[in-house]
Amino acid sequence: MKQVTDEQLIGLARDGDKQAFGQLMQRYEKELFNFLVKFMGQRTLAEDAFQETFLQVHISASSFDTRRRFRPWLYTIAANKARDLLRSRARRPAMQLTTSDDQGGEVDLWHNLLRDETTPQDILEQKQQKELVREMVAKLPEHLREILVLAYFNQLPYKEIAQVLGIPLGTVKSRLHAAVSAFARKYNEITEVR
Repeated sequence: MKQVTDEQLIGLARDGDKQAFGQLMQRYEKELFNFLVKFMGQRTLAEDAFQETFLQVHISASSFDTRRRFRPWLYTIAANKARDLLRSRARRPAMQLTTSDDQGGEVDLWHNLLRDETTPQDILEQKQQKELVREMVAKLPEHLREILVLAYFNQLPYKEIAQVLGIPLGTVKSRLHAAVSAFARKYNEITEVR
């Protein structure tokens, strides 16, 4: 039995098939959410962006041309929603979860809550490495972070990245090269200090 394509599902959803829309959400749940987490750097923000993305897909389904590919359209919406949330968050900085310790120094409560002292050393090091990479990606300029996440973490082909970002294929390649170079420089700087 042939699997229904994304384009067919969005067409069915547009015609009022609620199961088709649910199937589409399930199909992209992990992949799109992981993209948003890596792009935004926070799971809670990614959850909001994911919900807003599919709300926008639902609202805009009638304007989708089923002769085009659904995936680049979805990622375009997701990237735009993520950028909007990051901008609104930048205007409203989050409070720091810190307190003073007995010696008058600051203690990061959030870090202490997340710390798992029972994990073996190798798992801890892997977590630290992942966190370091996540932090470094989050510090890249938005246009470089976005392309790095799409290309390496989501493994979208260059052509789809060009469609998602609305830029020429050559720009995708040059921007990706710049993103990888910037990431490598930052990584080398940080690892030399440690």
